[in-house]
Amino acid sequence: MKIGILALQGAFAEHAQMLRTLGADTFEIRQNSDLNQPVDGLVIPGGESTVQLKLLNDLDLLVPMRRMITDGMPVFGTCAGLILLSKKVDGQAYGGISTMNIQTCRNAYGRQLGSFYAESVMEGVGEKVPMPFIRAPYIQTLLSDECQTLATVEGRIVAAREGNQLVTAFHPELTNDTRVHRFFLNIVSSADSR
Repeated sequence: MKIGILALQGAFAEHAQMLRTLGADTFEIRQNSDLNQPVDGLVIPGGESTVQLKLLNDLDLLVPMRRMITDGMPVFGTCAGLILLSKKVDGQAYGGISTMNIQTCRNAYGRQLGSFYAESVMEGVGEKVPMPFIRAPYIQTLLSDECQTLATVEGRIVAAREGNQLVTAFHPELTNDTRVHRFFLNIVSSADSR
């Protein structure tokens, strides 16, 4: 199994390490030609969504990645990755990758000082999933019946799935718990077997 990780900014190295621990091969996506490699799934890490969106456009990665995901490529977005995959952000249509039918509130918990840690149940993953939140968004609304809430913290949606798309407002790659990444790899395996 080969997973491409968007490596323009953010915790891409931590995602790669976590996925390799689980037996997946990974490679970094930094330019358009990197998308020519065979790939079974994509990871869009946290970081600054505005910076990542500018780079995706500048490097001609946005449209090809959107097409891959629309065509069924499994994708896992964390924090900024969740924002980039959202169809609406802060109540407005969003010009990101925008393949997932969710409306997101950006920087919902405030600035860096608003970062916090929680543990909660995540459907398909288990109980007491460690959830580090760093300037995190949350999902305000699911815009389609195809979307499924997987986890909430303090009544807010912090993890969701729509088909082969998985998003978390938190950073599982910054913990030692591999369950969320294993859940994503199971989505990739299921997509491969179709």
